[in-house]
Amino acid sequence: MSTTQASAATVEVTAKDCQHNGTVFCPNPKMALWSNHPRVFIDLSHNGQGQCPYCGTVYKLKAGEVVGGHH
Repeated sequence: MSTTQASAATVEVTAKDCQHNGTVFCPNPKMALWSNHPRVFIDLSHNGQGQCPYCGTVYKLKAGEVVGGHH
């Protein structure tokens, strides 16, 4: 049996889901316990999306959402 990474999930988040500095953390609370890995913070403040280096989950802001106080 070969080990290949399944296609990464994409999670859309709102500005309210982000920390004050425009980051979200992975694994997120909705992920299954078996898929846990060390917690990392993903910065969405620069281009509105980021990817977890452990599991490949992509986090992106929903259309129209803004973080970091920039309008």
